[in-house]
Amino acid sequence: MKFFLLMTIRTYWLLTQKSKRRKCIFHESCSNYVYQTTLKNGIKKGLEAFWFRYRNCRPGFQLFKNPITNEYQMILPNNQIIAQEEIAKKLIEH
Repeated sequence: MKFFLLMTIRTYWLLTQKSKRRKCIFHESCSNYVYQTTLKNGIKKGLEAFWFRYRNCRPGFQLFKNPITNEYQMILPNNQIIAQEEIAKKLIEH
């Protein structure tokens, strides 16, 4: 099962041009995050990573600058707050 998930992601990378891929709101792309998690921690953690990204890498997030730390943070659709280093740079620079 682990092999199937890894091969599915690799096939996606091979068949889909980078310019045609959906833009991720996270610093590390969703497919790379799921691939690395699966490779290091197994199929269960990989599927959990996939489900987390599937539910949260979409419209509905809120980007804001923390007035105390002066760093950007993001509230995900599941109401989890992530730090600036986890946010895609294109969102912060925009």
